[in-house]
Amino acid sequence: MLTSKEIRSLFLQFFESKGHKIVPSAPLVIKNDPTLMFTNAGMNQFKDLFLGNAPVKYPRIANSQKCLRVSGKHNDLEEVGIDTYHHTMFEMLGNWSFGDYFKKEAIEWAWELLTDVYKLPKDRLYVTVFGGDEAEGLAFDHEAAEYWSAHISKDRILSGSKRDNFWEMGDTGPCGPCSEIHIDLRPDDEREIKDGKELVNAGHPQVIEIWNLVFMEFNRKANGSLEKLPARHVDTGMGFERLTMALQGKTSNYDTDIFQPLIKKIEQHTGIAYKSNENTDIAMRVIADHVRAVAFAIADGQLPSNTGAGYVIRRILRRAIRYAYSSLNIQSPFIYTLVEVLAAEMGDFFPEIRESAQFVARVIREEEQTFIKTIDSGLNRLEEVIRNTQGKVVDGEKLFELYDTYGFPLDLTTLILRERGYSADQEGFNREMQRQKERSRAAAELLAGDWVEIRNGGDRFVGYDTTELETEVARFRKVETKDKTFFQIALVDTPFYPEGGGQVGDTGMLIFGDECIEVYDTKKENGIILHLTHSLPEDITLPVKAIVNVEKRKATARNHSATHLLHYALRQVLGTHVEQKGSLVAPDYLRFDFSHFAKMTDDELVKVENLVNQLILDNIPLNEYREIDMEAALEMGAIALFGEKYGERVRAIKFGPSIELCGGTHVASTGAIGLLKITQESAIAAGVRRIEAVTGLGFLKVFREQNDLLTALKGLLKNPKDPISALQNVIEDRQTLQKKVENYARQEVELLFEKLSDEVKRSDTPILAERVPIDAAQVKDLAFRLKQRFPKGCFALGYVTADKPGIAIAVGDEALKMGINAGAIVKEVASFIRGGGGGQPHFATAGGSDLNGLETALKVAREKLAEGLVQ
Repeated sequence: MLTSKEIRSLFLQFFESKGHKIVPSAPLVIKNDPTLMFTNAGMNQFKDLFLGNAPVKYPRIANSQKCLRVSGKHNDLEEVGIDTYHHTMFEMLGNWSFGDYFKKEAIEWAWELLTDVYKLPKDRLYVTVFGGDEAEGLAFDHEAAEYWSAHISKDRILSGSKRDNFWEMGDTGPCGPCSEIHIDLRPDDEREIKDGKELVNAGHPQVIEIWNLVFMEFNRKANGSLEKLPARHVDTGMGFERLTMALQGKTSNYDTDIFQPLIKKIEQHTGIAYKSNENTDIAMRVIADHVRAVAFAIADGQLPSNTGAGYVIRRILRRAIRYAYSSLNIQSPFIYTLVEVLAAEMGDFFPEIRESAQFVARVIREEEQTFIKTIDSGLNRLEEVIRNTQGKVVDGEKLFELYDTYGFPLDLTTLILRERGYSADQEGFNREMQRQKERSRAAAELLAGDWVEIRNGGDRFVGYDTTELETEVARFRKVETKDKTFFQIALVDTPFYPEGGGQVGDTGMLIFGDECIEVYDTKKENGIILHLTHSLPEDITLPVKAIVNVEKRKATARNHSATHLLHYALRQVLGTHVEQKGSLVAPDYLRFDFSHFAKMTDDELVKVENLVNQLILDNIPLNEYREIDMEAALEMGAIALFGEKYGERVRAIKFGPSIELCGGTHVASTGAIGLLKITQESAIAAGVRRIEAVTGLGFLKVFREQNDLLTALKGLLKNPKDPISALQNVIEDRQTLQKKVENYARQEVELLFEKLSDEVKRSDTPILAERVPIDAAQVKDLAFRLKQRFPKGCFALGYVTADKPGIAIAVGDEALKMGINAGAIVKEVASFIRGGGGGQPHFATAGGSDLNGLETALKVAREKLAEGLVQ
């Protein structure tokens, strides 16, 4: 039986023998594509080639690509673990042709690999071809059917619908008919009863698609029409996990050697055997699947967080923790231990997981610790919801709050409710879930029109050498979002740097004759550099002068070069375990995230700051290596960042001992940075620290602000020679005075307590309603002392704090037994002071805005308390 490692290797060896260039998997996390958070298909890293926005270096390519599908139309998350074949992260084996071979070769080689190399039984295979679509004016794919008929009987060639057999990149872009290969893994006796072709694309867990051959020949325009592409492409994707299941004779992906090492580790930790109980089986599958997705995402540079891609990763991990907590009774961190197993199993082919295993495990462990505490909080919140529920059906809005805020899945909540004799408002929950989805969709919706092509252009970036250029517009389009309309302009050549690698995009001007158009940002999408503007010129076909905002560019370059020096200094001071985990390079400041598991000491910060500034003062010239081989750059000692996509040719930036792969803009020598000042060091995630700093004029601004602050402080202290000692004396004097004030306050309350106690003793009834000359904190102390001395007493105390009236009501323990409720009474009388309040039966308070009503409030409170005592 072939192992999963052998299956992957055979695929790549086969296509290498067919003239394909074998390329590594792109990172799971997509950094510089606003249309995608994660790589969700093997073709993502080749979008520029399909769109014609980048030159084709290798017309034939093959690889195994890490993919993640948990959002958008490919949202399988809630199905993962429940069935045997859905996954969050999966590998997609694929071969591509960019304007080279087409249907004939793709079909021949797919059949050869599956039946001759992998030896899959031919009588278990079926294929589908596009059956045409009258509304689109598309005919049945006779060409694909004819090629298939040379390998498989015609009764196994099935006609498929547009939904199943017409693949599209998105609402717009390259698309075309596809041909799927399905396999029937059912036992022979079942196959004799029912022909497998009746179950193709019918959702049967053992009659599954394993390979999809996409023949890209059209471009979908914004108006929905199709036009022929200038070149035809092949894009295939075969599910590695499903293929392994078929080749290893299993009926579940989780029974293959891809997942079994992880599941066996879970068995060892829990003492629970896999396949002994459906609920624990689901939990084990969820954990085994989810740890792969989370671990690889972290290794590729995406930390769990509360926004964007980080939120997706946190959500996946929390789903795994929930199952461990509720189904496997694991209530302490455990999932992080699976990273070691994952690194051992997959580290040969994906070295990033092996090299960052320790860091990944520590991040997951911290996330587990935090969320287990959150689950405990959620259980407490659920108890509160149950207590406040009238009837036996718990409101769906409350259940959604538990799901959204505390990460409680509805099935877990429903189980707990059932045990307590309650049921869940499923409709209300679904309604709130739908509302959230609609809000998210509305916030993210972006409608881009078709490109208006003016002339050919490569969107070539020339901004390393110039910030001003005579050029022409290649294409433009209009973009609409919920809140605004703007335009994207692509130039033939441009000096504008597009946002990427942590560096913000350039701003500046596009001058068309006498008309000036502001560029408020620059981004890159699908290989095209986009200049974002609020308007278009009257004549966009004119030559254009592109002028970058030079001052902003210089300030940004200073901060970008400083991040390189900072990275070097951190590794010198803290150790080589430090790796960049993110950055933001803006004109006014820089932000640098790095791996380190302890708060930096003041001494370490000083050493880092001093080392960076020494490198700046040495005025080290920039050595820039453009378009050098990746291997040559690494041999020079260049640092490559995990999660970044590098080609075979790269750019290296060297300032003395600091050398990194980088596409950003930099100063000509370190002296241009000025000086660097660290303004903040903090934690942003488990094992990840963040430094914020300023350089150049930003340094001068911070220096002036701090100097002005010191001058003002010295002035307040009468300009002493030693302002620190003077301030310390002021603090000590204040503390002494504060103690005296607190002592006087206690004495004041004590005297007032004795005075009011005497009044109660002299009164016919143990009721007191009086305004007292103390503040709110003292009133509470006084009220509790009075109700303790007089268990049958009731007290309404009025007070004024910062010219605002307040009232406190306290009820003794014996009076409580008569049904007197301080909370109810205070709500009634609060209206007299134009306020509101509440509390518990034994003590409640209210605050208001009308001093004139305080006496009336006290009078009414006394009456209400008296009525209660009489009853």
